[in-house]
Amino acid sequence: LAPAALEQAGKDGLTVAASAEEAASQADVVITMLPSGKHVIDLYNGGLLAAAKPGTLFVDSSTIDVADAKTAADLAVAAGHRAVDAPVSGGVSGAAAGSLAFMVGGPAENFDAAKPLLDVMGAKVVHCGDAGVGQAAKICNNMVLGISMIAISEAFVLGEKLGLSNQAFFDVASNASVQCWSLTTYCPVPGPVPTSPANN
Repeated sequence: LAPAALEQAGKDGLTVAASAEEAASQADVVITMLPSGKHVIDLYNGGLLAAAKPGTLFVDSSTIDVADAKTAADLAVAAGHRAVDAPVSGGVSGAAAGSLAFMVGGPAENFDAAKPLLDVMGAKVVHCGDAGVGQAAKICNNMVLGISMIAISEAFVLGEKLGLSNQAFFDVASNASVQCWSLTTYCPVPGPVPTSPANN
């Protein structure tokens, strides 16, 4: 448990539990978002699934590998629960704005049960297929994002070396065929997009 997160949750009007197991024991839906598949599987095996009421819907929004997502879903089902993997795209700003994109893997009936909650947090919720396929969509999305981030960064460096200002290149590229999230939201140079991390 992260003390700062617990404190903020309390300030935001949430009921703070002493443990994940305590929180899950009274919930109809449990949403997890953890750093790796090992964390998800360890939490599930460590008592979370056992603490939950029968039939609880487990929604894992971590970005983990497909095999771990399938294992987590299998563990939940074996314990008498329902499960979907539902990784997100949109970052912290998307979470704060409720505009995330959810890529969901799992049986259609579990997707239907999760969707009303995901609709509150996201602007787009897509059922991608069976367990683990949400993670497949996420890793494909991340691959394209990584490639575009490298390309945009290299273009700014090349432009600078050729005497092109960052602002001029941004003004052209953001209205041309290379316009993308890596440019207009996460611009890799300070200035053109004031909310970009590059300004920090």
